[in-house]
Amino acid sequence: MDSCDILIIGGGPAGSSCARALRRAGLDIVIMDKKSFPRTKVCAGWVTPAVIDTLEINIEEYAKGRTLQPIKGFRLSVLGGKEVEFCYEQVASFGILRLEFDDYLLRRCEARMKLGESFKTIARSGMGWLVNDSIEARLVIGAGGHFCPVARFMGAKERGPELVVAAQEVEFELTQDQIARCKVRPEIPELYFCEDLKGYAWAFRKGNFLNIDLGREDNNSLSEHTQKFLNFLKSSGRVPQESPDQFHGHAYILYGHTQRELLADGLMLIGDAAGLAYPQSGEGIRTAVESGMLAAQTILTAEGDFSKTRLAPYSQRLRARFGRVKSANYPSGLNASLARVLMGTRWFSRHIVMDRWFLHRHQASLSASS
Repeated sequence: MDSCDILIIGGGPAGSSCARALRRAGLDIVIMDKKSFPRTKVCAGWVTPAVIDTLEINIEEYAKGRTLQPIKGFRLSVLGGKEVEFCYEQVASFGILRLEFDDYLLRRCEARMKLGESFKTIARSGMGWLVNDSIEARLVIGAGGHFCPVARFMGAKERGPELVVAAQEVEFELTQDQIARCKVRPEIPELYFCEDLKGYAWAFRKGNFLNIDLGREDNNSLSEHTQKFLNFLKSSGRVPQESPDQFHGHAYILYGHTQRELLADGLMLIGDAAGLAYPQSGEGIRTAVESGMLAAQTILTAEGDFSKTRLAPYSQRLRARFGRVKSANYPSGLNASLARVLMGTRWFSRHIVMDRWFLHRHQASLSASS
C-alpha cells in the first residue's frame, strides 16, 4: 500500500502547477494520469507572457528543442466579413505544442508519478481517501479536465445543466512544400468568429505545425460548421488543399456556467475540472495554472486540516482572481449585428477582443505569493 499527503488526478498544467507549489513546501505529492507523457492534447496551444511569468519559465531554455512560436499580431474577422490585422511592438503571446509543454511542466514539478494508470475507485480510509485500492491520500485533487472522474464522484452530472463549449481540432506538421503554400504566418494567428457569434475558429501556425480549430457554445451541426470553415481556408488559399480533415473533439465549461461543487471534505477541483475557461475566449491554460496555484496556497494555509470548511478560501480566491460571473460575450440579434460592425474596426478588435478578452493584458501575472 502506497500513501502520500496529496494525490492529484491529472497531469496537465493545473495539476503540475499545483504539485510544484506543494512540493516546494515539502509535501509528498503523487500525480496520477491515465495517459503516459508526453501525450497528445487537443488545444490551440498559446500562452501569454503572464503565464510564462507565473510558471517561471526561462524562454531561452524552454525553446531548446521545443516549439515556442512568438506571436506579434493577429488577423480577425467575422467569417465572410471585413478582416482586420494588427501587430504589437512586443511579443503578445507564444505558441506551444501541448505534447511538449505539458510534459515539461510535469517533469519539473518533482512529484511522484503514476502515469498510464486510470482513476477507478475511491473510498474513505482512515487517512482520508483510498484510491484504486492501492494509494492513500489525505487530500485528492481533481485536475482531469472536463470529464474529470473526481468531478463525477463529487456529483458533477447530478448538479444541473452546464453550458459546454464543444470544439473540433486538427494539428499536424507541414512539409516544406506545404509551408511554402501556407498563407497563415507563424507570428500572426488568424481568428474567425462564426456569423451568429456563438463561437469562433482559428488557423494558427507554430513553426512547422498548423493548428485548425472551431468551437461553439451551440454544438448542433458542429461537424458541418468545422467542415465549412476548413473549406473556406482551403478555397481562400490560407492552408494547403491537402490539409487533413479528420478532426478530434474536445469540450470545456465556461467560467460561471456550471453548478459543480469545487470542494468537499478532502476533495478539490482545479482547472477545466472546475469549469474555469474564460467566458469570452474559452482559453483555459491560464485559468488552469492559476487555479492550481491558488489551490496550493489554500492547502498550505489549511495546515493539514482538509475539511471543506478549512478549504473554503479557495473559492474566495477564485472569485477574487477571475471576477464576478459574467456571460460569454457572444451577443445575438441587434447586438450581434453591431458586434459584427465593431469587429471590422481595428480599435475594437485590438483593444477589446484581443487585449481584454483573449490576452487579459489588463491583469498582472499571478505570483507564487499572491
